[in-house]
Amino acid sequence: MNIVGMGAVYSAMYQHTAKVQNTATDKTSFSHQLQNAGSVGKTEIEAYADYLKSKYGNVSIQSVGRDQASLDRVGRGMSGSDVIIAPNILEQMATDSDKAAYYENKIDYYFNTAIPRDTLAFASKGLVYEPGGVVVHEDGTVTYISGCSDSPERVAEVEAEHKAKREAEAKMREESLERSREAAEEQKQVREYYYKKELSIESIYSSFAGVNLRVQ
Repeated sequence: MNIVGMGAVYSAMYQHTAKVQNTATDKTSFSHQLQNAGSVGKTEIEAYADYLKSKYGNVSIQSVGRDQASLDRVGRGMSGSDVIIAPNILEQMATDSDKAAYYENKIDYYFNTAIPRDTLAFASKGLVYEPGGVVVHEDGTVTYISGCSDSPERVAEVEAEHKAKREAEAKMREESLERSREAAEEQKQVREYYYKKELSIESIYSSFAGVNLRVQ
């Protein structure tokens, strides 16, 4: 998933919602596709896969593990409207209308309900919600993949805070260095003062060294 701005998130969300709603009425139904499947040499499963692609768009058939590493792997390649279905589940959906309705409802819920809801929820916290897609696993479980990032405004705010902190720390270091220089200069002046004083005393003693004082 790519980090996108809030406007783009809303745009993608509404575009996909409209897409799902429109395909339900504008595209030919699966039953109609199934009736015509024989004429083009397609199996029932292939016909149903075509139907899902006409409804959702980016549909792929593959098995994805439920472990975090597997989900991270597929999540990185998702763009917000991906549907991944395990082959055995696709077969069940193609041959069992109840199964088809169950999983399609799960997918529809993510795109039509979860994305708009979570987008607003994250936005209220200053975050950008990043939808990825839906994965239907071999065991029948369904995973919704998504993420979030700071909004552009929040990113700018944090960068400004960090910049101000760096500048404050640099100023403190400079002030500390200046105080050290001033202290060193003061110590130098003190040393020079006492050194000159010692030289003056020695000079006085030297001036009297050759004088023979006589007491009357």
